[in-house]
Amino acid sequence: MTLPFPELASDLDDIARQGLYRSRRVIASPQGINLEIDGKTVVNFCSNDYLGLANHADVVNAFKAGADRYGVGSGSAHLICGHSAAHHALEEELAEFTGRDRALLFSTGYMANIGVISALLGRGDAVFEDRLNHASLLDGGLLSGARFKRYAHADAADLGTKLDKALGRKLVVTDGVFSMDGDFAPLDELAVAAKKHGAWLMVDDAHGLGVIGERGGGIVEHYGLSQDDVPVLMGTLGKGLGTFGAFVAGSELLIETLIQKARTYIYTTALPASVAEATRTSLKIAIEESWRRDKLKQLSERFRRGAGQLGLQVMESSSAIQPILIGDSQRAVDISNALLNAGFLVSAIRPPTVPQGSARLRVTFSALHEQQHVDRLLDALGKAIVGCK
Repeated sequence: MTLPFPELASDLDDIARQGLYRSRRVIASPQGINLEIDGKTVVNFCSNDYLGLANHADVVNAFKAGADRYGVGSGSAHLICGHSAAHHALEEELAEFTGRDRALLFSTGYMANIGVISALLGRGDAVFEDRLNHASLLDGGLLSGARFKRYAHADAADLGTKLDKALGRKLVVTDGVFSMDGDFAPLDELAVAAKKHGAWLMVDDAHGLGVIGERGGGIVEHYGLSQDDVPVLMGTLGKGLGTFGAFVAGSELLIETLIQKARTYIYTTALPASVAEATRTSLKIAIEESWRRDKLKQLSERFRRGAGQLGLQVMESSSAIQPILIGDSQRAVDISNALLNAGFLVSAIRPPTVPQGSARLRVTFSALHEQQHVDRLLDALGKAIVGCK
């Protein structure tokens, strides 16, 4: 019997030979700093649940109460009969939190990015993206049909040079906190360049909202920028806020335009109302409990000091994302596996997620970690690095 798609087997073999094969791990416990994998408890250092809210008792209870009131599914798209009072209240609270006129919920961050860029741009327009932007931003730019330009990472001068030559509508798109590097976009400089050239600026602050800034307002709070400076702000709910989904915040005109034109909003089922209720609770906790952000900073700084003493090449980052540059993909996988055997879950990040030759271990911290977890990880890292030469 001939198997269908024989070419795919060859493709998979090539991926494996390059040390790039991906596989899933089955988690048998709630999200948190301790996970159960294959009957073994490990300390989790690869989650985006930065504030430790994914299994917070108040958030879980709000989710259950929401399910009791609204049921499990939303039944339809927002524009049909899926937009509940819970969704509407969350949008208003997110708008207030971000200092924007309005906010609009999307089912995922990927859908938000694709929907926004395609709604704002078309043929004859131009989109300018940081070279290290998230895949969803790059895909959104390519799918929009606009002329697609990439500028050097975090380089406002290079962006300005490229904007000089553009015609039509112009949209500058950047991550706020870069998810694989942990560094910040120079948002203040990008805002100046965008305004100078009559371009809109869009920021995906998935890894900054809730985590960066005194109130958790993210990268725009960090730089003190307004809606006028950053007209399009996208944030996710499944990272700092610990739940699921995404939103876009901005002016009345922007949000009404997205409601009319963003296909990934119009043609998909709304996220469950119970998730919206859970997020309303997690948002309040994120704003009020600033100790979570303070603790993340303390843990990250402790890790950086210890990693420096071990001679590890930790990339420049002021966020909860602390990547260790390894280089070779297979070696990164081997070290990750050695850490797992020692009881620590740390992801090996490889191309095409990161550039060739820059495979890394992506260490992320949660407000639920303690100093002893950091010290134990450093000890295990020192042994794994030596053992995987």
